[in-house]
Amino acid sequence: MPRRRHHSAFTIIELLVVVGIIGVLVGLLLPAIGKARDQARVTASQSNLRNLAAAHSAYASEFNDRQFTLTLDSMSSYGDNAVDAVNEYFLQKEKYPPPPTLGWTAPLGSGEPMLVSLLVRPDPPFNKNYVLLEPIAFRGAWGDPDVDIDRMGYFRLPNARQFSQYLNGRFYDPVFYAPKDTIVRNMMDPVSALPGEYTDKSILVANYGWGDEDFCYSSYSLSPAALFAPDVLRREDEGGWQDPWILGAGFRAPSMSQARFPGLKTHMLEHHWLQNFRSDCNPNLPEEAGRPYLGCQPYFFNQGWESAPVTMFYDGHIESIGIRDAMRADGQVLGQTGAQAGLWSRDTPFGTDGYFIGAGYDEANSSLHILTTEGIRGRDIVSD
Repeated sequence: MPRRRHHSAFTIIELLVVVGIIGVLVGLLLPAIGKARDQARVTASQSNLRNLAAAHSAYASEFNDRQFTLTLDSMSSYGDNAVDAVNEYFLQKEKYPPPPTLGWTAPLGSGEPMLVSLLVRPDPPFNKNYVLLEPIAFRGAWGDPDVDIDRMGYFRLPNARQFSQYLNGRFYDPVFYAPKDTIVRNMMDPVSALPGEYTDKSILVANYGWGDEDFCYSSYSLSPAALFAPDVLRREDEGGWQDPWILGAGFRAPSMSQARFPGLKTHMLEHHWLQNFRSDCNPNLPEEAGRPYLGCQPYFFNQGWESAPVTMFYDGHIESIGIRDAMRADGQVLGQTGAQAGLWSRDTPFGTDGYFIGAGYDEANSSLHILTTEGIRGRDIVSD
């Protein structure tokens, strides 16, 4: 009697069932893996901001509770605008005001180390950098073809040497760059490991494909509103915005302890739209604004309804602020004050359009952090 053969191979139907099950499992796992990876990047950004908060505390401890600043308290005493003030300062001091310093570097081919600074003299070829004397330029930056969108103030430069020395002392240190800021990180990562505090632009242009106008600002921006004297961004029902150039001590950065609502006032946040973003590059910004990241300018944090930038507050705690929630809170305060004083000022030279709201992705309508009413004494969110 012949033996019956036992076949261990799967039938086609069984294979299809197995493949189908695997496909279902992959479909279930991939979103979870993607979400876990996304959360890991958010956690890394939170860690960056905690390190930056520690650096701010160290800076304040050394400078009698003062905030990091890149301008002189008395700058407005030299003129009623940046250009005249710089020229008058030079006439009196025979030198230009202290500029933001990026760090020591070795220029291409020379081997001689040099300290790279962003000179603030207003004449060519440095006719754009004079606005770096201010936390943010209320005048001159709007409609002025000689002013670049990314040179509107030093609130975008916390990685300047004057502050980076409280961390690792390097301009392109990863602590200044959010992991999800991929447009910026694609430029920054290849040069972050190069020696020196700052990599000379000639090296980046020659070896890394950078253009002459490309520049990697920090992913995290300071609150420029909090770096002016609080009376610059007064409530409208108390007289409204005042030009810091004609206000005595308008550029005197307040001390950290002047934050009236330290748990509600933003200190630093992710400047680009990184959470829940829908598009990489922003085509709505004017062409003359420039494209500093290899031809791309990402959307700003306040230009997306679903944006939720990871944020550090003046009390040092870290959380994500939903722009939708910020809009709701601003509307609530406007309702309580009879539309006289929202959480952000609408009577500055930025106008009711605020901080590039008109170039946004959707109906987002907030300028928290940038134009906080009452500056450091104000608040950007409301308590629950």
